[in-house]
Amino acid sequence: MFSSSNALLWRGLLALVIGIVTVSWPGITVGAFVVLFAVYAFMSAFTDGARAFASDRVGPVLGWLLLALLSLAAGVIALAWPGITALALTIWVAAWALTTGVMEIVLAFQRGETAGERALFLLTGLVSIVLAFVLFVRPDIGAVSLATVFGLFSMVYGVSAVFASFEERRRRSDTGRPEPVTA
Repeated sequence: MFSSSNALLWRGLLALVIGIVTVSWPGITVGAFVVLFAVYAFMSAFTDGARAFASDRVGPVLGWLLLALLSLAAGVIALAWPGITALALTIWVAAWALTTGVMEIVLAFQRGETAGERALFLLTGLVSIVLAFVLFVRPDIGAVSLATVFGLFSMVYGVSAVFASFEERRRRSDTGRPEPVTA
C-alpha cells in the first residue's frame, strides 16, 4: 500500500485535483494563498515569541519579541486586507523574478560556459525579466495569472507523476524487483 508507485500515483492525482481547482477558480486560490501566508505569519510569531523567552540575555529577548510582533502584524494585515496582501506578494514575486533574471544573464557571460549553457542562461534570464515586467505593470491581474500558471504546472506535474507510477509498476512486474522511478 505504501510503495513508491502508490505514493507517486496519489501525489499525481492530488496535484491534478489541485491544478484543476486552481485553474477553475484562480481568485479563490489567491485568497487561499493569502490565508496560508497569514497562518505562516502567526506560526512565526508564536515561535519567535517562544524563542524570546528561551534566551537568558536581554538583547536577544527584545529582538525575538520585535520579530514576533512584526510577524503578528503581518498576519493580521494579511487577513484584514487580503487584496493588498495579494498585491504585495505579487510585487515580491516580480522583484524575485527580476533579480533572478538579471543574475542568470550575468551568469551567461561567466568563463567556461558552453554556447548551449550561455543560451539557456540568457533565455531563462530574459523570460524571468519579462515575467517581472508584466507583474510590475499589471500586478492586479498578476496574482490571478500566477495562480493559473501554478494550476497548469500542478496538472502537468500530476500527469507526469501518474505516468511515472505506471512505469514503475510495469518495471516492477517485468523485473520482479522494486526499482523506484522519480517524477
